[in-house]
Amino acid sequence: MFEEIQRTKFRLMDEGRPEAVEKQHASGKLTARERIGLLCDPGTFVEYGMLATPPEAETEAMRGLEAPADGVVGGIAKIDGRPVAVSCSDYTVLGGSSGTVGMEKGYRLMELALKHGFPNVIMGDGGGHRIQEGLDGRHFASGGARDIFNIQARASGWTPMVSAMMGPGFAGPANFAAQCDFVPMVKGAATMGIAGPEIVKGAIGREITKEELGGSKFHCEVTGMADMELKSDQDCIAAVKRFLSYFPTNAGQNPPVVQTGDPPDRRDERLLAAVPRNRKEPYDMRAIIECIADQGSTFETKPKFARNMLTILARMDGRPVGFVANQPSYMAGVIDTKAVDKAARFISLCDAFNLPLIFMIDTPGFLPGPASERQGLVRHSGKLLFELGSASVTKIAVVTRKAYGLGYFAMCGGRSFNAAYSVGWPTSEYCAMGMEGAVNIVYRRIIESDPDPERKRQELMDHFRSRINSLSGASGFGIDDIIDPRDTRRLINQIIDTVGLERREFMPPKKHGIVPI
Repeated sequence: MFEEIQRTKFRLMDEGRPEAVEKQHASGKLTARERIGLLCDPGTFVEYGMLATPPEAETEAMRGLEAPADGVVGGIAKIDGRPVAVSCSDYTVLGGSSGTVGMEKGYRLMELALKHGFPNVIMGDGGGHRIQEGLDGRHFASGGARDIFNIQARASGWTPMVSAMMGPGFAGPANFAAQCDFVPMVKGAATMGIAGPEIVKGAIGREITKEELGGSKFHCEVTGMADMELKSDQDCIAAVKRFLSYFPTNAGQNPPVVQTGDPPDRRDERLLAAVPRNRKEPYDMRAIIECIADQGSTFETKPKFARNMLTILARMDGRPVGFVANQPSYMAGVIDTKAVDKAARFISLCDAFNLPLIFMIDTPGFLPGPASERQGLVRHSGKLLFELGSASVTKIAVVTRKAYGLGYFAMCGGRSFNAAYSVGWPTSEYCAMGMEGAVNIVYRRIIESDPDPERKRQELMDHFRSRINSLSGASGFGIDDIIDPRDTRRLINQIIDTVGLERREFMPPKKHGIVPI
């Protein structure tokens, strides 16, 4: 019997399925087992359910079809010495479709990750629910394999969850990804969506390619559902490992500290000239963050989505932090609907896993106009304000230039959300709205009645400009200090050293807040 089991297991391994492996390689993709081998520390993967097969007796359509391991390779392992549950759909088995037993394996691993408190990584390369089994009311009436979506919801904020899309991912796999904390996609191979092209054609009669419907470019630039595009399976797996390196194994632990060798009080002379003298001239806030953070430690999420808002994981003196920043080089750093969605989710993620939040502020405020109203900007902005108010981690706010209107509050500016440290650079300025618009609205009649309207407008502008500068902002103690830009890194490190990662504030004895959207 032992020999028979060994022979059976060999036939399930890549070595026992050379034709399937060759076909997968020909499409430019690694096999499920190769992906897991690349992701996990050598010798640590313990497989669950290798001998599992689909329920042939109950599913007539499956009779005669082979489904090694029921199309899912999964188990527990370690990544960088820390425990993780990992599963990968196997495209060489019935197109990587999700069968009853395969989903049961996924549930088993999610349950282990939840109960024992370690991350869950799903690598997707399959076409959603297996049609042969889905057309069976006896199976489908239960809602699939137990309560996978329910268990994902309970794990959210407790353990990091990753869904790496490496191939087709319509239907179920896309819904799994929607609840995950990090969703990288392999360019040209990965897709996500409620339904694939054939289902769309059958439902509404429209023909569309899978890339147009839900390719990596679409989700990284338009919907923001994916965090980044990667060129290959190898690059995607490297991104997953790096993402996890910033987070604790679960929310009950502190994030892992890495000795980067970068002095905590390092000063960068480039910061003195980082903000242009002309307040209308754009500059790259990303470059400023790279000067402040530990060298080589920045990891930007959603870089192609809502480019007017930056969300960057980084390290400060080896400690993981999250930077939320306006990007003056794109749309002048104005805040629109996509930007608030991006920032709100990132704030929630960092807060859940005890990463201090650092806000770098240069914004003219929220984007006005009918397009913003149609997109529900007011409602969406409520989500950003809600997440800021709910966050208990240490928050630090640094104004580099414009701090205008509600946008300033929504970036944790001043006393708006009780930041542990709220400061400005000498180039900072504070105002309820853009100076030009304010003067034109309030003093329109005075300007129009003056013999020289342009001179009068400029006179008023100069007068009020002196009342919104950095010294004026600090004089009322609305911020804690005006600092030398070169000291930003040192001061942020000192604040985190002193106050720690979390700042628990009073919350009334309620079950939970109600998310605005």
